[in-house]
Amino acid sequence: MQVHVKLHASLRKYLPTGALDDTVVLDLPPGARVGDVVAALGIPTNHAKIAVVNGQQSDFDAVLQGGEQVSLFPPLAGG
Repeated sequence: MQVHVKLHASLRKYLPTGALDDTVVLDLPPGARVGDVVAALGIPTNHAKIAVVNGQQSDFDAVLQGGEQVSLFPPLAGG
C-alpha cells in the first residue's frame, strides 16, 4: 500500500533522494502503522513527536489503510 508522507521543519533532512519538495510516497506492507512510516524513513523515534493523518492528529500506533496523507512534525516549542 502507498502513503504520502510530508515532513516538516527539521525532519526534512530524512527525505530520501528524489523526493519532491517535502513529500515522499512510501510503499508499506498492509497493516503498517504510523510508527512504521517513521522507521522506514530512518527518523529516530524521539525526533518525530506529532503525526497528522488526513488532517487529524494521530497516534503513532494507528494502522494505515493506504492512500493516506501523513504529516510528521518534530517537537514544537514556542514562547
